[in-house]
Amino acid sequence: MQTIYDLTLKQMQEMLEAHGQKAYRAKQIFSWLYRKRVSSFDEMSDLPKSFIEQLKQEYSIEPLKEIQRQVSHDGTIKFLAELQDGSSVELVLMHFQYGDSLCVTSQVGCNMGCSFCASGLLKKQRDLTAGEIVGEVMFVQKQLDKEGRRVDNIVVMGTGEPFDNYTNVMNFCSIVNSDLGLAIGSRHITISTCGIVPKIREFAQGHYQYNLAISLHAPTNELRRKLMPIAKPYPLDELMQALREYSEDNHRRLTFEYILLHGVNDSDEMAITLANLVRGMNAYINLIPYNQVDENGYIGVDDKKALHFYDILMKHGVKATLRQKHGDDIDAACGQLRAKHERNKQSS
Repeated sequence: MQTIYDLTLKQMQEMLEAHGQKAYRAKQIFSWLYRKRVSSFDEMSDLPKSFIEQLKQEYSIEPLKEIQRQVSHDGTIKFLAELQDGSSVELVLMHFQYGDSLCVTSQVGCNMGCSFCASGLLKKQRDLTAGEIVGEVMFVQKQLDKEGRRVDNIVVMGTGEPFDNYTNVMNFCSIVNSDLGLAIGSRHITISTCGIVPKIREFAQGHYQYNLAISLHAPTNELRRKLMPIAKPYPLDELMQALREYSEDNHRRLTFEYILLHGVNDSDEMAITLANLVRGMNAYINLIPYNQVDENGYIGVDDKKALHFYDILMKHGVKATLRQKHGDDIDAACGQLRAKHERNKQSS
């Protein structure tokens, strides 16, 4: 059964008209879903009872069922939750001084095959619908409501490649961004991609205000091909050209995500090459501590090495940030908790 969260405001209006209802009821339903955050259609007291029965026949409203949660010493919470078809997804809630940030999943499994990433331990089974991704946010938001908190920022950077599920991800962003939805500002929504060039160009043509982050992780095509198979169909020079076009056309600052891997991409030479690659662009580099994945064999760098790499970038005229490590005492890497859960299911 389709979730009601699948529908954008426009799609909601079209659905209502197809049922012989007035389009204005879309705003009523959005208010019940995203402002009052009801858990059943029966609570929508200003809708005709006959139409409520129709909705109950065609749509579900409960988003996710919790399977497991892990709470880190730093307050980071990782959830493993079940979708209606029994598939499981991960989502991570992180607390910062500027608010609560939620990292959501866009696919069940991942086919990108990045060698350092836990998401690819289980191959892609299917895309999530827009409503299933919205359901992740609603699942967490309803829990935060009890504490008088809200999801302030959304990062589409969990399991899966968002631009491999482009339409559903963009519909998801439209729903949570809508003033009638969760009203999360465009600049508080970040979409991360490993570099699917045609979709980057399509995103550029849309002139969205959402933030775009690129999972780069290597400053040369040779190393990037070893770490990230996406570099074979879309080489680094082609990716960088598409990003320059995006930046110039949209006047938006890019984020380059760069996980520091000990002995792999953390040398002084790599730092200088990285600085040369992005210098002059409206961009900054987010240096990310590595949450170790035992199956992949990589290890992260210590704080001293990370700061040294950061200093080289800054001295070469490239803005950079050092991301604070979150959830290092839990299964924090994308896909870890789900992979462990699936292994346990198979062995039981």
